Amino acid sequence: MGATGGLLLTVAKRRFSMDMLRGVMRTTTRITSLSFIILIGANTFGLVFRGLNGDKLVQDLLLGLPFGAYGVLAVVMGVIFFLGFFIDFFEICFIHVPILTPVLVQHFKFDPVWLGVVIGVNLQTSFLTPPFGFALFYLRGVAPPEIKTGDIYRGVVPFIGLQVIGLATIVAFPDVVFALIRFFRG
Repeated sequence: MGATGGLLLTVAKRRFSMDMLRGVMRTTTRITSLSFIILIGANTFGLVFRGLNGDKLVQDLLLGLPFGAYGVLAVVMGVIFFLGFFIDFFEICFIHVPILTPVLVQHFKFDPVWLGVVIGVNLQTSFLTPPFGFALFYLRGVAPPEIKTGDIYRGVVPFIGLQVIGLATIVAFPDVVFALIRFFRG
């Protein structure tokens, strides 16, 4: 939908050219190839990791923690939040999530849909959090030169607070997630 909209806007503004289209297609092919390389590498890593019983090691580590289900959830979310500072979405979702979350679903009986929403909000919060928030670097790239990085960091604080409130809400009241799902399904 975004590509179609972009194409229509380009045609409407009379800026469309075959050279531009070739350049966009070349860039899209590179980005898509990179995504697939990451996906293949993540799957290979996951197969080797599981083949060497690494998932059992992580499971034993998480089950050995002296916390309850929500304590283990907090540890896993803390790890994912921390990883969000340095690693982008693909690596986290294709490498770390499949390793860290099965114990939460299988042993602590967290709903996988709810857990996916919690992980998504957690990552979104992590990507906004200074000093390494990926979303902040994207914003810095499109902001006018008179807006400094410190201004962006200060400006994002209320949004981080709202994200944390939202995360706490869906953890404390899981039915909120399911009510929204029922609402949007009709």
